Amino acid sequence: MRLSLLVVGRQRAGPEAALVHDYLQRFERIGRGMGLGPVSVTEVEDKKGGGKAGEAALLQKSLPEGAILVALDERGKLLTSPEFALKIAGWRDQGPRELVFMIGGADGLLPALAAKADFKLSFGKMVWPHMLARVMLCEQLYRAASILSNAPYHRD
Repeated sequence: MRLSLLVVGRQRAGPEAALVHDYLQRFERIGRGMGLGPVSVTEVEDKKGGGKAGEAALLQKSLPEGAILVALDERGKLLTSPEFALKIAGWRDQGPRELVFMIGGADGLLPALAAKADFKLSFGKMVWPHMLARVMLCEQLYRAASILSNAPYHRD
């Protein structure tokens, strides 16, 4: 099952970009043998200043048909890392070709677009900058693959 990160904003070179790259490389090394990966990152940027609606239109246009859509949303479901790993394994085992994680811009996702998600995931009640949310998601993907493969990265 392919994974995609569909995100608002362009990530510039720096520590966040280095972390995203590192965690996705680690994920792909472990995940490949379990039918997870590759991971692609699609960045959209509303240069016309349309706000959430403009970002939502760009995100919607980039959504692959038939994919499971997970929206990162502070009002979403809180999962432990092992629960997240099992959720990914369950989606993989259902047979969809692609799993898409969607991260909105600085103002979040348009509610109508978030409502289309198959699952809403929260990283806690705090609001995180979208570039940090991207890093956190990539780390959790790597952690999930580690958990599923019984690698020693995750400790309970």
